[in-house]
Amino acid sequence: MRIFMFASQSRGDLHAFAGDESGSKLPAKFGPWGLTGTLLARQSPPHNFSRRTIEQAISAEGFQLWRVKPKG
Repeated sequence: MRIFMFASQSRGDLHAFAGDESGSKLPAKFGPWGLTGTLLARQSPPHNFSRRTIEQAISAEGFQLWRVKPKG
């Protein structure tokens, strides 16, 4: 499964993984969403996230959200 990575353009700390390149199932209330990258079938997600957990969330909900903690 390819996983597509997105960043919310309305909330700088919010990111998402999705199963399609358009991010069609991402929550509109946090949009617009910008595509930031793609993970191929054997690539590891950033930040030591569990690929299996991400894939399960995408299968169940169509996406998985995650936040970047502010530095400081």
